[in-house]
Amino acid sequence: MRLKNKTALVTGAASGFGRAIARRFATEGANVAIVDLNSPAAQVVAADIGDSAMAVRCDVSNGDEVAEAVAAVIDRFGKVDIVVNNAGWSHKNQPLMEVEFAAFKRVYEINVDSIFHATKAVVPHWRTIGGGVMINVGSTAGIRPRPGLSWYNSSKGAVNAMTKTLAVELAPDGIRVCGLAPVMGATALLETFMGLPDTPENRSKFLASIPLGRLCEPEDMANAALYLASDEASFITGVILEVDGGRTI
Repeated sequence: MRLKNKTALVTGAASGFGRAIARRFATEGANVAIVDLNSPAAQVVAADIGDSAMAVRCDVSNGDEVAEAVAAVIDRFGKVDIVVNNAGWSHKNQPLMEVEFAAFKRVYEINVDSIFHATKAVVPHWRTIGGGVMINVGSTAGIRPRPGLSWYNSSKGAVNAMTKTLAVELAPDGIRVCGLAPVMGATALLETFMGLPDTPENRSKFLASIPLGRLCEPEDMANAALYLASDEASFITGVILEVDGGRTI
C-alpha cells in the first residue's frame, strides 16, 4: 500500500474531488480525516470508509477552526502526514462588474485564506516530525483564465503562486508542497462554472475545448493526488500538475 502508516487530512472531503481523494487514500492504507463544513455528509463518508476515517466539521476560512481540526486529527491518529487543501468555492460565471464584493471576498476566504490557515496550523507539527506533504487544489482557471470567472481565476492563480513559494521556503524542513489544476469536473459547482444550465448542448460546447473530450472525474484527481502524496514523488515539489485532458495546452 502506497500510504501505509500515513495520516491525511482532506478538506472539502464530503463530496466531489475531496471525497474521491479521501477514499483512494484510505484504500492505499492511510488514516483519513474527512474535513468539511457539511458535518452530516462528512460523517457519512467517514462511516463508509470505516475505522481508519474520522469526520471533522470545519470552516476552512476560519483559522481557529482549521487549527482545531488539525489538533483533533493529531489527537486521534497521532500525527498528520498529508494535507490536501481541496475545499473551494466560486462566484457564478458572469461579467466581472456584476460580481459583488461580498462574493469576491468569500472566494478568497475559501480558496486562498484556507491555505494560509492550514500552513500556520500544520507546519509546526511537520517541523517536529521531520516533514510532510501539502497538496493544494488549484484550477486550470489559474493557468489559462477565461472571461466570466475573473475573480475566481485570480484566486486560483494565487493558489498556484502560494504553492510554489511554499515549496521553496519549506523544502529545508523536508516539507513538499504541490498543486493540482483540474479542468471543470462533474461536481456540485459545474453549473456555477459554466454559467449555464447543465444541458447536453451546453456541456458539449465546453467539452469541445478539452482535447481528450471529457470532464475531469473525481477519480482522475484521486489518482493524481495519490501520486503526489506518495513516496514515489519524494523528489517532486512546487509542481502544478494539470489534470485537464489538455485544456491548458
